[in-house]
Amino acid sequence: MELRHLRYFLAVCEEMNFTKAAEKLMIAQPPLSRQIKDLEEELGAELFTRAHHSLKLTDEGVLFRQYAQRIVSMAEKSVVDIHEMHSGLQGTLYISGVEGKAPQLISSWVSAFSEKYPNVQYNIWNGNSDEVVNRIRKGLSDIAVIMEPFDPQGMHSISVYSEPWIAMFSSRHPLAETPGDTVPLAKLADYDLIIPSRESRLQEINDWFAPLKKTPKIRARIAHVLNAYELSANNIGVVIFPAAAANVVHDDKVQIRKIVEPSFTASYMLIYSGEHALSPVAAKFVEFLHDNIDL
Repeated sequence: MELRHLRYFLAVCEEMNFTKAAEKLMIAQPPLSRQIKDLEEELGAELFTRAHHSLKLTDEGVLFRQYAQRIVSMAEKSVVDIHEMHSGLQGTLYISGVEGKAPQLISSWVSAFSEKYPNVQYNIWNGNSDEVVNRIRKGLSDIAVIMEPFDPQGMHSISVYSEPWIAMFSSRHPLAETPGDTVPLAKLADYDLIIPSRESRLQEINDWFAPLKKTPKIRARIAHVLNAYELSANNIGVVIFPAAAANVVHDDKVQIRKIVEPSFTASYMLIYSGEHALSPVAAKFVEFLHDNIDL
């Protein structure tokens, strides 16, 4: 099995048509079909079910696609890493991050690092913490900024920031009539709540309300902070989110209160794999943060 076999297979997966995949790869269709057949024979399993003018991945094909994507991505990344090692500190740093404060942290670090190493380029990907950790484990990102909790197995982690949890709600909501810049947790118990989509967040917020002998009424779960603003502005419910969510509020349609009695903290972590070596650029970036940023 060669790398080109994996590229051919992934092209067919993307097009789900041998003729279109062959055109994309700029090869003839019969040799492409032969290469895929050879690959299936080597694996001892069919990767596609073939019907008249249609293709569909088998269960084995779905699994093999995951491996193929990972192998091809790592091969491409290895070329970049070796070139960087040979030519000096240049190339691409692959960073993943969550929403909230992470984009500001990453941007400030990149700005400072770029002053010293102007030839480095950046590939920045955003998702939730579970997705980001998965990218680190697969070697698709060098470093990442996530929010706790997470599984630390096989990871190096450094605490980089913490912020309180807040409640966001419409200026038409009953809570808007309460004075001050805080709101007791107990006052949220009777309202529809909108919370982050991570499964661990649901359990965490349920645990907050447990001492009150209350079960929170979850109206919606969201992955992106812009949804927090729009849903609260339209009085769909009370959004519970880390404080950086307030950065998307630029009008008086939404009010912000820090959650107290008790208060809760969201913690951000810089993570990178402990199971494989960092690229030269990533290693220098982590070293730079240790030496120049208050970590």
